[in-house]
Amino acid sequence: MITVWGGQTSRSLRVVWLLEEMGLPYRLRQVDMISAEKDPAWLAVNPGDFLPAIQDGDITMVESVAILEYLMGRYGPTPLQPTPDDPAFPAYQQFLHMGEAGLATLIMVPLVSGFLTPEAERDNWGARWARGCVERRLLLVRRQLARAPYMGGDQFTAADISVSFALRLGANHAGFELGDAEQAYLARTTARDAYKRAFDRSHEALSA
Repeated sequence: MITVWGGQTSRSLRVVWLLEEMGLPYRLRQVDMISAEKDPAWLAVNPGDFLPAIQDGDITMVESVAILEYLMGRYGPTPLQPTPDDPAFPAYQQFLHMGEAGLATLIMVPLVSGFLTPEAERDNWGARWARGCVERRLLLVRRQLARAPYMGGDQFTAADISVSFALRLGANHAGFELGDAEQAYLARTTARDAYKRAFDRSHEALSA
């Protein structure tokens, strides 16, 4: 049984969504990232103290996109991961990683500045720089959506799990305004039954 360590609004949603898409069994263990006293069992899994992490037998992994690639590689093949000879593969690979490295990571700078810093320091140079970087990268997302309904082309893939999480994070928690194309895209991806199950399970675990 795969164990997913996660938390509210965390990148663990990407992992749970993929597991639901693939129909793989798993269990959720919630981590309170705000608590000053960390669960020793959690720190034994990831002493770096960031989410998500998974345990799969003797294997422990962190970093959400790396976890997606691991799960698809170990338990695939799956249509969520085009093969290297598929014409969709280059765009898929690019947006799979852009969803984290080019979007979500940078979104965290204005997000944290807006919620955790003293009010006088919230409009800081670093937050403005990161916001500008995200806005420029969103131009690539918009260009892709002008060409195809999904990040890899005509079919939903794990790249859409990666990018959809980042777009929701930016819009819901960091004040990024999404255009009509991005909003329609999110309506498509989050209407999937696997997303709804992942969202519901993550929130049920929070209230348990």
